[in-house]
Amino acid sequence: MADTDPNGQGQNGSKQQDPQHETLKYHLLGPSLTKAGQDSVDQSKVSEIIYSASKGSKFFNREEARDKVLTQKIQDILEKKRRLEKLDLTRELRAADQFIAQLDASRDLSQYMVHIDCDAFYAAVEQLDRPELKDLPFAVGGGVLTTCNYVARKYGCRSGMASFVAKKLCPDLLLLPLNFDKYTSKASEVRHVLARYDERFESASIDEAYLNITGYCLEHHMDPEAVVQQMRDEIHQLTHITVSAGIAANAKLAKICSNMNKPNGQFVLPNDRNAIMAFMRDLPTRKVNGIGRVLERELQEIGIKTCGDISANRHFLIFGEKTYEFLLMCYLGLGRTEVQPAEEYERKSVGTESTFRDISDSKQLREKLLWTAEELEKDMQRAECKGRTLVLKVKLHTYEVITRQTVTPRAICAASDLYTYSLPLLNKLEQEMRGLKLRLMGLRCTHLISTKKPDTLAFFGLKPPRTTGADENISDPRGALEPSPCDGSLRLDLDVTRAGGSQGIEKDDSYRRHGKEVTPNPKRSAPVEEAVEWWDCPICGRPQPADERLFNHHIDLCLSKQTIRDTVHQDSSVVGIPPVKRLKGSTEKNRNRTSTSTTVVDPKQKKLFFG
Repeated sequence: MADTDPNGQGQNGSKQQDPQHETLKYHLLGPSLTKAGQDSVDQSKVSEIIYSASKGSKFFNREEARDKVLTQKIQDILEKKRRLEKLDLTRELRAADQFIAQLDASRDLSQYMVHIDCDAFYAAVEQLDRPELKDLPFAVGGGVLTTCNYVARKYGCRSGMASFVAKKLCPDLLLLPLNFDKYTSKASEVRHVLARYDERFESASIDEAYLNITGYCLEHHMDPEAVVQQMRDEIHQLTHITVSAGIAANAKLAKICSNMNKPNGQFVLPNDRNAIMAFMRDLPTRKVNGIGRVLERELQEIGIKTCGDISANRHFLIFGEKTYEFLLMCYLGLGRTEVQPAEEYERKSVGTESTFRDISDSKQLREKLLWTAEELEKDMQRAECKGRTLVLKVKLHTYEVITRQTVTPRAICAASDLYTYSLPLLNKLEQEMRGLKLRLMGLRCTHLISTKKPDTLAFFGLKPPRTTGADENISDPRGALEPSPCDGSLRLDLDVTRAGGSQGIEKDDSYRRHGKEVTPNPKRSAPVEEAVEWWDCPICGRPQPADERLFNHHIDLCLSKQTIRDTVHQDSSVVGIPPVKRLKGSTEKNRNRTSTSTTVVDPKQKKLFFG
């Protein structure tokens, strides 16, 4: 194969074949083009190998059709730009400047955000078990690579690449099977370290997370760079894998910075407006999380290659309102400064899908649909929800994606229901498309309804059962129902399993995992304290915390209750009617009748109950 340069010229200076596919060749490089370890790779050679290896395949034909659609869309954008250039856009420029000033005024430079990213995580975990692979190119995955080590990346291999293409780039590439048990276990070790610095950190996937370390820095009187270095050292000491980090004023910048000094490095962007603007000015748009191959190409066609170019072309941003605002925030280097545990985000949908060799047999398609329904049931059990809308997604052998959906009469999550309501959708597709042949099938539920059990004890301010020693598994009925007004706050330390948490679901080793599962954050380990001492109240006999002030307050409260009880009992005795007996002959009519004579007070209307 002749060597090529980025301009599409061979060594003899002649044009390559299929010049109309130059944009397609770049598109075929995939979404992982900006992954660390790719900087020294000749991407033009990589694109030629991918192009040659896939040309004529169904995938190639589909991508070619999509590229033609994008090309036509870009032509329309350029035509709009030419029309705009002939107009007086002074008012539009003024409006854009006002909007930029409004966005800039919202800038928050008071927080220290960190993005932690494990270096080639799956490959690093595998290398712990097989250290002899350290200097050899290897990847983890089957038909598609999930990740590869940095030796393999020097050849152009990257995640999301078909394994047969990776083999053409690197004939000596070793492929290792996935082992999610190992990855999950190692990720849990990393997460426990992160929780020490920010227990409300936000997991982006199994191997990356966002943290806000502002509070930790203030509490320990440390600068952010030292804190992150300490954190990375602890992770390496505990897990024997390396992580890279980005430190900046917001999450978007931290994400970009974490990729600057990979692997096993960190990059700090000062919390200074001028430093941020200078950093974004020369940053290629593709480096920003959220700008992919399509938007990158559209921006390049209107003259925007770096984030700094956005300002000069702000009146030519012919996109939707959300994209327009997103691009201006990229230019300013703005982003969110709050993170929260992933499980606190409201889920919009739960779904699962799988790719397989082409299937056209009707019986096999139904077996695959049933299996997919069973997998979705497991997902929904873990998410603790049901859905009212069921979506069937299929990918034809031509790589065309089709979706169909139905609204179920009730919220569902059982595999039998998922299969029953999705089967008619598949039947209809088979009727519409004779000889239906699929290579992917998926199910997704939307309009979710939570099935989590409410924490009723905490809602009513009740304490959990107090247990000690050998009786720790036996609940105390008094303690289980005791209100805690003297605590000053609601007791929320109930066992998660009893409250309906996800721990009540048994682990299923056959469950398919993909690294994006939502896992509750580990709690920061509290210092070991001595056993809590309790004092029994001499009035009501209920145990109370051994705090003199709170104990006296509780006794005063109990004495007040007892005084009221005695008063009620005394008043009832004066009337001459035992307070525990019901008045005979009283009816609803008699109770509602008014009388001018002296009325005998029903003691039941005066007696108070305090539980």
